[in-house]
Amino acid sequence: MEYENKHVLAPMVRVGTLPFRLLAAEYGADITYGEEIIDPKMLKCERKIKESLGTTDFVEKGTAALVFRTCAKEADWVLQILFKDVAAIDINMGCPKSFSISGSMGAALLSKPELIHDILTALRRNLDTPVTCKIRLLKSPQDTIELARRIEKTGVSAFVVHGSQRYQRTRLMAFREWER
Repeated sequence: MEYENKHVLAPMVRVGTLPFRLLAAEYGADITYGEEIIDPKMLKCERKIKESLGTTDFVEKGTAALVFRTCAKEADWVLQILFKDVAAIDINMGCPKSFSISGSMGAALLSKPELIHDILTALRRNLDTPVTCKIRLLKSPQDTIELARRIEKTGVSAFVVHGSQRYQRTRLMAFREWER
């Protein structure tokens, strides 16, 4: 998968559903990401083909809770990996949610550059699928640049630097300040 000069729909919590991804693709997105899913959640899922909808669903075992849904139209981009239903893996090392940070995930990883390097290197070494990641700004521009260079050396296909720091969350107030 080539990332250069592409229109990309970024991973977004509660927004990156199948209908939204398909709509984004229809309007010109070359690459779309699904919602954030953590690996322990996927391990609790079973893969089900839903012929009535033409989808492949990942449903939490013992419940009807849909964790992830994809379809043949998306599967045109699919490479052979773990579940054979995704085209890339994005590691969100920027999520500021307390759930992620308390579990040493998301933005909690920003203070562990060695672990970031090890995770991304291991994924690149063991998967034929593109691996991307997202980080946030660190305390200084130099720290952010150093981490970005370290990530680049892992061989990831692409990475994004979210324009805010770990503890900054998107709020309506930010838009109000921008209007001033």
